[in-house]
Amino acid sequence: MVNVEYAELSKEMLAQLEKGIFMTVKNGDHVNTMTIGWGSVGFIWGKPVFTALVRYSRHTYEMLKNTNEYTISVPLKKDLKKELLFCGTKSGRDFDKIKECGLTLLDGKKINTPIIGDCELHFECKVVYKQDMNSENLDSIIKNSKYGDGDYHVMYFGEIAASYLSMELG
Repeated sequence: MVNVEYAELSKEMLAQLEKGIFMTVKNGDHVNTMTIGWGSVGFIWGKPVFTALVRYSRHTYEMLKNTNEYTISVPLKKDLKKELLFCGTKSGRDFDKIKECGLTLLDGKKINTPIIGDCELHFECKVVYKQDMNSENLDSIIKNSKYGDGDYHVMYFGEIAASYLSMELG
């Protein structure tokens, strides 16, 4: 594994984020991954941070209540469209998504949550702040188009404890 600066591949990561990336959480012995398409990487409070949004209705939200860490795994070259689709449309309450998709878990370097080894780029994140969305502060166009059912997100600000490539990009 090769360490990279957290923003070194931000252009490639953000391009893939629009298509989907994996967010993985471990609670006890249970590991779940989901596809996220919204998030950001930045620098807040003097720390590199990956901000991930998770809806209240998601199994991952329930798991995050009992842990303060998550990993982000980004496929940069490998085609994982089917896996991303499955993990974005099926619930970890009903499926072992790792097993169903044949994904490989690898131990994190600095946290207890594993990474998806089938991806190239990884962020290991420790939650330093979380914030429930306040619908009163949300632009009405976004509110009506993205939250018509009232299923809002919690925003998780995760300090990036490690960022690295687990395989060659060439």
